[in-house]
Amino acid sequence: MLKIYSYLYTSVMLLLMSAFALTASAQADRKFIRNGNRLYRQQQFAKAEAEYRKALSANSRNTQASYNLGCALLQQQKDSAAIAQFENAGKAETSKRRKAMAYHNMGVICQKHQMFSEAIEAYKESLRNNPSDNETRYNLELCRRQLKNQKKNDKNQNKKEDKNKDKQKEQQQKQNKQKNDKQQKQQQPQQQMSKENAEQMLNAAMQEEKATQQRLKQKQQQPQRRKLDQNW
Repeated sequence: MLKIYSYLYTSVMLLLMSAFALTASAQADRKFIRNGNRLYRQQQFAKAEAEYRKALSANSRNTQASYNLGCALLQQQKDSAAIAQFENAGKAETSKRRKAMAYHNMGVICQKHQMFSEAIEAYKESLRNNPSDNETRYNLELCRRQLKNQKKNDKNQNKKEDKNKDKQKEQQQKQNKQKNDKQQKQQQPQQQMSKENAEQMLNAAMQEEKATQQRLKQKQQQPQRRKLDQNW
């Protein structure tokens, strides 16, 4: 659960009692905060954000303005900007209760985005400043369980991915083998035809040679006529 605070009447009175020497600009930042709180309660979060920013322009060290600005930003789904403001408030705040609230809200945002390690650290810091906050303690334990489950799921996912990679590799090897077998089958008829052609050419040459030999043999067996000399 998100924690937000504003100045109560008694808190304002205590500050005023010890703030006679404050400048007009310091008084202005409190005015902007009151305006922002009123707009925030009316759920006009963008307008409340503008008032809190005015307060910070008047007094950049006003941790209440930073904290409430973070809440207004969070209501507008501006989570990253909200964390930055809660962190500023948490670091600069002197009140342990308010410091604890700032880190609690940081933990809530991180946990929502499944940034469990960061959320755990924020909740721990919150409990250091307010050990009696049972809500923060509950969120911390829940976050630890979620982190454990996340790591387990990541491990299972990695195993699944490795298994899929091995399966894909096996399928690729099978496809390559089938492709090679197909190519070899396509090459075998061509090689067989080339062998048959060579044999046919050799047989034809041998037949031609045999025929030539027979012709020569027949020619040698025929009687030769002696050419008559011419008379003197």
